[in-house]
Amino acid sequence: MIIRSFAPVSAPDARLLILGSMPGAASLEAGQYYAHPRNAFWRIMGALFGAAPDLPYADRLELLKAHGVAVWDVLQSCEREGSLDVGIRAEVPNNFAAFFAAHPDIRRIGLNGGKAAASFRKLSILHLPTGVRLVTLPSTSPAHAARGFEEKCALWRAALLS
Repeated sequence: MIIRSFAPVSAPDARLLILGSMPGAASLEAGQYYAHPRNAFWRIMGALFGAAPDLPYADRLELLKAHGVAVWDVLQSCEREGSLDVGIRAEVPNNFAAFFAAHPDIRRIGLNGGKAAASFRKLSILHLPTGVRLVTLPSTSPAHAARGFEEKCALWRAALLS
């Protein structure tokens, strides 16, 4: 089954871009980034930027934009059954050349998990502007349970706010 990602959440003055691989089934169904209730993304965004999961989705997005944070996915579309990254095939990347041209203040990219990192490096690294720092972060997915929330949050904080 071919699935498609969402438009980026961003303001023109964004300084930080957080990239996932492709939204999971719960997110696609809800039409929201990181909608699975066990995904740690919004808890981490709450700890770092005040965009906690108990706020309405639109308010969380506005808080991220106000803090210079953009959210998107590496892939525009792919084939996948279910939600797991291991099932991703036929990857089509998003248009990063256009995104970076429209967001010249991006200075750091946080790659949410190994699949996002591998896909970005394979498909889109040539569009990375000079001077932009690329950081691979532990996945916020509930499927990545090797690290607890506190450890993930600390690693995200160190990588994105230092």
